[in-house]
Amino acid sequence: MEKILFPLLIILPLIAFTQNKGLEDKETKIEKLLSKLSVSLESNTQIYIDDKVLGDFRDPIPSFNLQDKKTRSNNYLNIDYRIIEGLTVGTQIESYEPLPLVSYYPGYKGTDITNYYINYKNKKWNITLGHFYEQFGSGLLLRAFEQRQLGLNNAIRGGRIKYNINEYINITALYGNNRIGFEHSKANLFGFDINTNLIGVFNINKIPRLSFGFSYVGKYEDFEPPIDIYNPDNIFDDTNFPELVNSYALRLGIDFGKLFIDTEYSVKGKDALFSSAALGLPKILEGRYFDGSAILLTTGYTVKGFGLSSTFRRLENMSFFSDRELSKPGANPFGMSNINFVPALTKQQDYSLANIYIYQAQPQLYIQNFAGQSGEIGGQIDVYYSFKKGTAIGGKYGTKLTINTSYWSLLDATFDQVNNQYNSELLKFGEKLYSDFNFEIKKKWNKRLSSMLFFQNMTINKNLAINGLYMSSNKELNANVIVAESIVKFNKGKSIRIELQHMSTKEDLKNWTGAALEYVFNRNLSLYITDIYNYGNDDKDKQIHFFNIGGNFTKNKVRIEINYGRQRGGLFCVGGVCRFVPENTGISMNINMLL
Repeated sequence: MEKILFPLLIILPLIAFTQNKGLEDKETKIEKLLSKLSVSLESNTQIYIDDKVLGDFRDPIPSFNLQDKKTRSNNYLNIDYRIIEGLTVGTQIESYEPLPLVSYYPGYKGTDITNYYINYKNKKWNITLGHFYEQFGSGLLLRAFEQRQLGLNNAIRGGRIKYNINEYINITALYGNNRIGFEHSKANLFGFDINTNLIGVFNINKIPRLSFGFSYVGKYEDFEPPIDIYNPDNIFDDTNFPELVNSYALRLGIDFGKLFIDTEYSVKGKDALFSSAALGLPKILEGRYFDGSAILLTTGYTVKGFGLSSTFRRLENMSFFSDRELSKPGANPFGMSNINFVPALTKQQDYSLANIYIYQAQPQLYIQNFAGQSGEIGGQIDVYYSFKKGTAIGGKYGTKLTINTSYWSLLDATFDQVNNQYNSELLKFGEKLYSDFNFEIKKKWNKRLSSMLFFQNMTINKNLAINGLYMSSNKELNANVIVAESIVKFNKGKSIRIELQHMSTKEDLKNWTGAALEYVFNRNLSLYITDIYNYGNDDKDKQIHFFNIGGNFTKNKVRIEINYGRQRGGLFCVGGVCRFVPENTGISMNINMLL
């Protein structure tokens, strides 16, 4: 109750303060109130259904032990109010009743005010007290964000000050604690970030952009001596234990017009490391503390009709959590309390079969995990080319070609598992984890008809593909995916989209096929039916159709989508970050409203 009353004591008096002029009539007051008020609602509800093919509904989290709770809902209400020009207050209320949707963090239970803030902003200052989201650079050291589809929200509760020294230099300073479900982290976070436009500072006119940035992030968490349940007399007493972890990042960006280069180098301070969960109860490796580092290099070249971009990244021991207990191997399957952001840098796929086997970034250090791992190294390249209109391939309306390829491996490293030490090579590639090649061509044939052809060839570590976790293995999974899509437009906003997919692989679940049909009646209403079918599965009982039938309706600021069907089990990813979802059948409804 206190968590609800405290933010209300801040917000309600401030709203009331603006309503005491008393000279306007009641209708004018209401109009002024509504003009300053912004309210948005998102509701995601699912009714899980017993299925003769997939079996009866079972919650994959045994601690709930509430198998009869087949109707579940995630709801988010945002209220923002502009008191006067530059001064805003707001809150977010979240409700997970009677339980959150399947495979979401189990700490989401009940209804509560989760975020609240007061913000003042003018040309020079931007000051926030309460909850806020922030990112330093690319996020390699710090990114506080919300991703509702994954159940992630690591907003920082505390204070943040942004100050524009002039039009070329700005500074951000912050202090607070990360959200972990309805609670907050034990560790205190603090840091600052400075960004400089060197073009303006030094009056450089020969190039369009030259920028420099520096970030510092500190994490302080009290040391609580762990108890060895197997040997209670063994007291952990280390005066060098790193309660404070200091981390830094440097950024440099330069743009020559057609060519740009952006680079970032980050160093994470020494922190505790846990033994592998495979060895029993994970425990801190006493007296062995390890720092981490990250290198990110992005380049690009563009001219009319052609673009080329590449990204290289090296991560070594860059898992960074605001709660030490959640850094234990296997203790944090929901990705809670992350301070930084290290998504997989591969093509974000739009098609269901291309999303069956997904790569996840491997930034963590495990000395005692099988043969050991210390991080990842690799990159991706994107090529964009537009065939000119009027040419044989371009035709009347032009043709667009996109090529993407990526390669990722473990860092090459040697491990001394007896003395809990390791040594990694700077730019040497170790065991291969993933590679892919993607080809996409889009063609507009006339004013009504356009088509797309997509092809993917990929290879991934089999354990990583199926379990989402790396395990040392010589086994690889190879797959080819091909997709063809056409859209036909009619009068008055009507259109029909037809999609055909196929994936061939000799490993795991074998071959799949898929199809989708969508009809758009107008800009307000559309209906669809999709299906993917695992026809190549060696077990005929698992040759299952994962079908979905649904539609969405949009009117003014309200959007409603209803769907009935089966969810394929496996990794569900958004923006390079993934969570595991089990197979299930049900009716789902999504509502988005902006008032």
